[in-house]
Amino acid sequence: MTVKMNSVGSPDRDRISLGEDHEVRDWMATLGVSEDELREAVDAVGNSVDAVRAYLRCP
Repeated sequence: MTVKMNSVGSPDRDRISLGEDHEVRDWMATLGVSEDELREAVDAVGNSVDAVRAYLRCP
């Protein structure tokens, strides 16, 4: 099997990466939450954007 080292995939916009500072900042702004709230949501439901959005809408 040949691996193409110069092949770059499209960014995964369906997942939230808490390991990337710029993504944390962007998602905090997009969702209107603090970093603690974002991390709590991802811990509770995983890193799926749809799941995190649904979690944050529920009390």
